[in-house]
Amino acid sequence: MSQELQRIVPSGSSQIEEAIAVNETTHKFYREVEVRSEFSRYCQWYYDTAKSNREELKKMRGELNIFHWFRRRS
Repeated sequence: MSQELQRIVPSGSSQIEEAIAVNETTHKFYREVEVRSEFSRYCQWYYDTAKSNREELKKMRGELNIFHWFRRRS
């Protein structure tokens, strides 16, 4: 049990300590699930953005480069 809770709950109450431990474990579990879900969404966004950028670059390379005409070197 954490230090803060030991001041509130008197020691020797095993049922309360067990309930608090279960609550803390459950909270940590759901936080871990949330963090992993956020990371998974970020990775999916990153892959989608990278794919879009590659497609856009491929399209741009196929277009006519007008600026090249104005930059002719003598």
